[in-house]
Amino acid sequence: MIRDLGTSVRAAARGGGDAPGRWVEVLGRAGIAAYGVVHVLIAYLVVAAMIGVRGQPAADQGGAVTVVAALGPVGRALLGVAAAGLVAFGVWQVCAAATGFRWVSGGERFRKRVGAAAKALAVFAVAAAVLPALLGERLADGDASVRSLTASLLVLPGGRVVVAAIGITAIAVAASMVYTAIRATYLGDLRERDLSPALLGLARWLGRAGNLGRAVALGGVGGSFVRAASTADPLRSAGFDGVLRALGTNSWGVVALALVAAGIAAFGAYCAIDAWARRA
Repeated sequence: MIRDLGTSVRAAARGGGDAPGRWVEVLGRAGIAAYGVVHVLIAYLVVAAMIGVRGQPAADQGGAVTVVAALGPVGRALLGVAAAGLVAFGVWQVCAAATGFRWVSGGERFRKRVGAAAKALAVFAVAAAVLPALLGERLADGDASVRSLTASLLVLPGGRVVVAAIGITAIAVAASMVYTAIRATYLGDLRERDLSPALLGLARWLGRAGNLGRAVALGGVGGSFVRAASTADPLRSAGFDGVLRALGTNSWGVVALALVAAGIAAFGAYCAIDAWARRA
């Protein structure tokens, strides 16, 4: 596997696009679509929590996987395809982080490569969340897992620094998402010739809303890690579900949650366009 990945990176460096092979591109496009479906399901779970629907899983990637797994054999088959696609897209992004984005230069290329590395980690994490569902295992609670990880880190020498660094990194990625939304730099990753003016305009606004919505959620996660580090209290850390539930406790929480849910759903819709028109 590692040797094949190294071969793929070298192949991408020599030739055409960022995708290191036709099979990776095809599966990777399915993975982009699956990544979008995960975000749409998270948005649905946020709305379900807002209107008081009981018995719903957490509004995070584990919750989205749980919704699909509940469909039985069909759901597990869909999760299998999604997992393969997500891994392929992760490999694609690893190659892009190493040698890609040759159509831009300087700081913009560096920023895109860092973003590709972060995206690879994100999609590998979603793929890892799918595995227990494929094996018929119960998924761990997202917030409980985050707090357990934080507690394990805090007892280590320099653990508070590590936890703070995780939080600051998440906040920095969220800030990058805001920059991406404002500048619409994500459009540079698309083959614009394959999109009509109307569809390109739709991609612009879906991507903008999607990146802003995700930035709010990820920034909240980062902030919770910084608070956990400053107080040495792992209970102050939270995953996406915990951050969104906390957001909903404010007087303006319903409006904020609705906007975040709309943004997350918009990103899911943008992924459909991305899956079709992403530069390979």
